[in-house]
Amino acid sequence: MRSLTDLLHPFSLEAFHADHDDRAPLHVPADAGRAKAELLSWARFNQLLDQRSIWTAQTLKVVFGGNPVPPHQYCSEVRVRGVRALRPDPAKVQILAAQGASLIADDAQFLHGPIRALVEPLSGAFAGAVDANIYCSFGGVQAFGTHYDAHHVFAVQTEGEKVWRLYENRAEAPESFPADSPDLRRRIADARGPVMREVTMRPGDVLYLPRGWYHDALASSEASLHVTFSVTPLTGRAVLRSLDDLIGADPACRAWLPPAGRDGGEALKAHLADLAERLAALVKGEAVAADLAKAQARLVPRGGDYALPVRPTLTFLEPTGVPMPRVGGAGDEVLAWAATQRRMALEDMLAQFDFIAPETVTAAVEAAERAGALRRLA
Repeated sequence: MRSLTDLLHPFSLEAFHADHDDRAPLHVPADAGRAKAELLSWARFNQLLDQRSIWTAQTLKVVFGGNPVPPHQYCSEVRVRGVRALRPDPAKVQILAAQGASLIADDAQFLHGPIRALVEPLSGAFAGAVDANIYCSFGGVQAFGTHYDAHHVFAVQTEGEKVWRLYENRAEAPESFPADSPDLRRRIADARGPVMREVTMRPGDVLYLPRGWYHDALASSEASLHVTFSVTPLTGRAVLRSLDDLIGADPACRAWLPPAGRDGGEALKAHLADLAERLAALVKGEAVAADLAKAQARLVPRGGDYALPVRPTLTFLEPTGVPMPRVGGAGDEVLAWAATQRRMALEDMLAQFDFIAPETVTAAVEAAERAGALRRLA
C-alpha cells in the first residue's frame, strides 16, 4: 500500500472526501488479497520488539485495565554510554501480557517498510504530520476507556479481531486529550452519548475516525494486533506563528499601545481597530499563504530510504556574479540562497529545500543556468 487510495480500497477516495473526511467514521472491510492484513504480522512485531535498544518507557507502553503500568514494573535499568536509562525488559513485559496487559509501541512510522510506505502519502493527502502506533491486546481486557483523539485516525487490523464501539457524539475540534481522572471519566460518560455502532475489525479491515469522535475498543479474539496511523494537520494557530515575523516589519505594529486609562480607553480601542485591519490584510496576503504552504510541506517526510554503499553522483554548481533571474514563487527563494553560496550541489539543494517541490527547485536552477547566473562545475 502506497497511497490513501490503496488504504481505502475498494471504497472510493472521492466518496471518502465527500462524506467522511473530518465528518463521519468509515469502516472498510478487507478486500480481496491480504495486502492490508500483511502490513504487520506477529512475527515481524516480535522482531521489532527484539530490537531492544530502540525501545524506552516512552515508546513502549504497557496498559492494564485502562491504567498505564508504571515503567519500573516492566523496565530494567541499563547504562547507555555511562548514563542510566530505563529499558523495557522482555521477561517482565511478557509476564504482564500473560495477565492481559496491552502493549502500545509508539513512534513506529519508520521502523517497518510496509508501515513507512504509507507515511508520506498520508502526510501529503492531509498536509499533516503522521505517526504510527502499534497496539497489541488480548481478549476480554480493555486497554483504554472511552476517549477521543485529537487527529485523524486510520486503524488497520492485521492479526486477530477487535470490537470498536463508536458513540454518537463528538468533541469539537480538540487539540489534546485531558489527563485521566475519575471526574474526566464521568464527564466523558455524559458527553459521549449512546453507542452509534459496533464494528468488528478483522485482518485487513480499515477504520477511519474523525478527530474528536468518542470511541473505545476491546479485543474479541485471544490476541489482536493493529496499526493506527494518526494524521495531524496544522490548525489556525499556525497563522499566528506565521504573522509573528510579518508584523515586526510594520511600524504601526511595533508602536506602543495607548494606556487603557487615558480618555476612557478610546485611543486604545482605535489603535486596536487599526491593528485588526492591518492583521486582516496580512492574513489575506500572499506572504502568509506562502509561509503556511511551506509549513505544511515541511510536515511531509522526504528523502527516501538509505541505499548504502551506493553514493549518489553530485551535480556541483557555482554562482557567476550575474544577477539571478526572477522565476516567481518558491523558486526565487531557492535562487536567493544559491546567490550567497560559493559552491553547492543540486542534490543538496533538493535536500535543504525539502519543503519545496523538487521540480520547482530543479526548474529554478535550470533557469539560472540559462541566464548565466549559475554554471555547472566539471
